[in-house]
Amino acid sequence: MNWYLKVLKQYVDFKGRARRKEFWMFALFNVIFACVAFGLDKLCHTTAANGSGGMFSSLYSLAVFIPGLAVAVRRLHDVGKSGWMYFIALIPIVGWIWILVLFVTNSQPGENQWGPNPKGE
Repeated sequence: MNWYLKVLKQYVDFKGRARRKEFWMFALFNVIFACVAFGLDKLCHTTAANGSGGMFSSLYSLAVFIPGLAVAVRRLHDVGKSGWMYFIALIPIVGWIWILVLFVTNSQPGENQWGPNPKGE
């Protein structure tokens, strides 16, 4: 939970580096909270007519969009790539696979142009 809160505190920080653990713990809690928000939508009957997200899930998505983007950019910095590399995800199938590979890749050892290794190595 501390990793999730750390990302929220750095919600507009696109500089620096983010460890794998920080990124994936944020992703895990993000999925959990999104499911809770969707459940609240179902419980309160605030879902859209087509059964997709409602008020709670839409508000939650808007609230975590920028922090999620920021941690993804910092994660790319950690593996030595520019944050602009995130746009590779726009390429169907291949782009998503490549961005996933970058997100699971180990940190670049030592310092790089985006700062020191957050692991301290």
